[in-house]
Amino acid sequence: MSALMQSKAQQAEHGSPDKKKVAIGSAVGTTIENYDFLAYGTAAALYFGTAFFPGSDPLSATLLAFATLAVGFAMRPLGGLIGGYLGDKYGRKPVLVGALLVMGASTFMIGLLPTYEQVGVLAPILLVCIRVVQGLAFGAEWGGAIMMTFEHAPWRKRGEYTGIPQAGVPLGLLLANLVFLATTGWNNEWSWRVPFLASSLLIIAGIIIRLKVSESPEFEETKARGELVKNPLLTVIKDDWRTILRVIGLRLAESGGFYIIVTYLLSYITSNKIVDRQTGLTGLVLAAAIGVVATILWGRLTDRIGRRKLYLIGCTGMILFAFPMFLMVNTAVPFLVVLVYIIGLPILHDMLAGSQGAWFSELFNANTRTSGASIGYQFSAALSGFIPLIAAATAAAFGWTGVSIVYIGCAAIGLIAAIATRETWGPRQRQEVDQLVASGK
Repeated sequence: MSALMQSKAQQAEHGSPDKKKVAIGSAVGTTIENYDFLAYGTAAALYFGTAFFPGSDPLSATLLAFATLAVGFAMRPLGGLIGGYLGDKYGRKPVLVGALLVMGASTFMIGLLPTYEQVGVLAPILLVCIRVVQGLAFGAEWGGAIMMTFEHAPWRKRGEYTGIPQAGVPLGLLLANLVFLATTGWNNEWSWRVPFLASSLLIIAGIIIRLKVSESPEFEETKARGELVKNPLLTVIKDDWRTILRVIGLRLAESGGFYIIVTYLLSYITSNKIVDRQTGLTGLVLAAAIGVVATILWGRLTDRIGRRKLYLIGCTGMILFAFPMFLMVNTAVPFLVVLVYIIGLPILHDMLAGSQGAWFSELFNANTRTSGASIGYQFSAALSGFIPLIAAATAAAFGWTGVSIVYIGCAAIGLIAAIATRETWGPRQRQEVDQLVASGK
């Protein structure tokens, strides 16, 4: 038996010695990414209009503040292209460390920015520049984090392990809500500065963990065999463009549904005075807390029943939930409002998010994996950034039923994409892994 075969069999059965450390280090990055999304969105809505654009009327100032949010989304696909290329060309670890370092520094710097009152027009210029850098880093972050986790994990538990960084979505949501709840009553600029400065705690922990982990074993094996491609970006676009389009569709169901529930629904509840804002925030915080565990459990379930099957269930569930979601909210019963968040986030959304890490990774070859998954994931993120705007526009024209239709549309795109995408983990794949493990003993 060759040493390579034995090593591969051991990797398949047990994963690498760094598997847990990699998963936790990766989760830090996805947590910060989602923490920043909500922190920035909240700060833009409540503070940035007057802090950075005071010369405009209140509406224009708010729109300009949200425009800087859109800049970050617009840069994510480019970040995904750069991060994916570097990850497949030079290794997953440098991208994992570099993206978090840049992402963390830019998030922290927002908390230190001078306001318009202090430096004039330089303030919004600096804000936009930081959002550009931040968007690039966010775009590069996910691919490196997921690929490292996936390639260090035991092969039979890749769904469970990649569910750990995906749990950063609800964890970031939870932390951001808690921090803003704690600072909202301060009534000064520290109300928005502290949430960004507080991210440094996560950043430092993440960088320390990531510096200590080893490079992806699959990347090292691919490199040793001389199978790295000269330009992974062009290769994956040429050979796997259909798969990239499928990933965009799959991701749109998850991210589109997420933004409707997290950003639009709270605004709908409070603006229509259905229940008080505290009830909506309670539902959001509770759902996020449950989602941290639920995402990992959904990933674990895909190791048993397959990635595609769970995605089909999740997208179908979203379609069925679209109208009941608003009917339950419109009762104005606090329990039902909270229940909407629990069904919409830890059950339906996290079912999709928990499936993605392993499934998207398995759809591409090792030498173009980071590029392919990152392009699909981040281009969909950029498109999904317009979902709250689309939801608000349809609500103005058709009321809450229009938003339900947008929600159904996102889910339907995901359902069609799931039907068109091959299953990557089933009885045949499990049998192949069992045979490989047996051959190495």
